[in-house]
Amino acid sequence: MKKTVILFSIAALVLLTVGFWFFSGSVKVGLLELASVGIVVLIVVFALFLGYKRLNALKKGEPAEDEMSKKIVAKTSSISYYISIYLWLAIGYFSDRLPYETHTIIGGGIIGMAVTFGLCWLFFNFRGIRNE
Repeated sequence: MKKTVILFSIAALVLLTVGFWFFSGSVKVGLLELASVGIVVLIVVFALFLGYKRLNALKKGEPAEDEMSKKIVAKTSSISYYISIYLWLAIGYFSDRLPYETHTIIGGGIIGMAVTFGLCWLFFNFRGIRNE
């Protein structure tokens, strides 16, 4: 229960912080800023989905983590790790050709890793894992 409350609290704080940043008026709204806000909102929606799923499991009296969910997370982390290696390889290759600063490219790579993990988790959560 504590993890679920912490998850919802962090999601709310992230949305609040991004809202303050976006609506403060000091940021020139462009395509890159809108994409950044969209990706952060996507990650927060993923976290809220996880929290909602945990609350439903708690109400039903199910354990927070069972063997299947642990296998899904392990499979997700291994596949997203391999995809992230290729993502960083592409970022390293194209970083000289992009007009962005280094910290922006690194931040984009980190967000790309989070999105990759989320998409892999959704894929394996709904598709399932074959007996291996």
